[in-house]
Amino acid sequence: MRLNLFKSAQSFRKFVWGVLFYNIVVILWGAFVRATGSGAGCGAHWPLCNGEVIPRAPAVETIIEFTHRISSGLVVIIMAALIISAFRLFPKGHLARKSAIAAGIFTIIESLIGAVLVLNELTGQNDSIHRAVVMMAHLINTFLLVGSIFLTARWSGEDSPVRINFNRGGWGILIGIGLAGMIVLGASGAVTALGDTLYPSASLVEGFRQDFDPTANLLIRLRVFHPAIAALVGVYTIGAALAFRRRFPSSTMQQATYALSAIYAIQLLLGVINVVLLAPVWMQILHLLVTNLIWLAWLWLAELFFSGRFALQSRHDHAVHQSVSQTLTQ
Repeated sequence: MRLNLFKSAQSFRKFVWGVLFYNIVVILWGAFVRATGSGAGCGAHWPLCNGEVIPRAPAVETIIEFTHRISSGLVVIIMAALIISAFRLFPKGHLARKSAIAAGIFTIIESLIGAVLVLNELTGQNDSIHRAVVMMAHLINTFLLVGSIFLTARWSGEDSPVRINFNRGGWGILIGIGLAGMIVLGASGAVTALGDTLYPSASLVEGFRQDFDPTANLLIRLRVFHPAIAALVGVYTIGAALAFRRRFPSSTMQQATYALSAIYAIQLLLGVINVVLLAPVWMQILHLLVTNLIWLAWLWLAELFFSGRFALQSRHDHAVHQSVSQTLTQ
């Protein structure tokens, strides 16, 4: 029996957007697991929970962790359907096929990282540097996973690009720096969130005192770097968005750059509020959500540029097209 869930690329594309939304929900629930200290709710057992398929008389922490495992397991099934459907609908070499495969690979890696955290007891109140490193890898892989799903949705449309051209000169380098900056920022945010969870501060003054205390745990002392990185990446992001907006005045580029700069400005405000409120659980989750949105906005800009999609759109405006053509040939 052949699996053919979707009869058209349009219905498949809607499904992929749904998969992206679901994955972000799972990611946020994972942050809730970490922020509430529920990561050890199933003990050092994986994929079983406390040695059982379905835990009996579970504690609250066990319910939270077990729910996350179920939702993560569904991701694997959904991703299999996505990959199979992509191969049914699109010809060999199509970009949607490639991005779907990438999403599947990152899904497997995501599961393996979760297993490493559990089996090595890098959960609960564990404050080792090993846990911090794995958490950073977890965040980076999450970025790559949601990015692959996002690109699958973008490339499954009727106007999907034939190929991606990375030979775009200095403007392409600017985008590469922006994407790299977001990865560094996300990794530092993962460590900061872990430190906030394990070593909460009773007051803002106490928190600053802990940050600069040479005898404090390394996770606490690393927290001070995240706001600095966020400010630096923020200035770069908003500046790059303005530069692209002025240089490539097509409507799609305008939309992408406005979204990127606006979302990052909101994130900077949320970051300040997060510090003032001493990183409550709900704010950590909101902060992570907006971080993912910024990452996707950067990917939107990158996809528009490297695919040349924005230049194709701008051909409806001869003046804009002439400006774009001259820039790309420089």
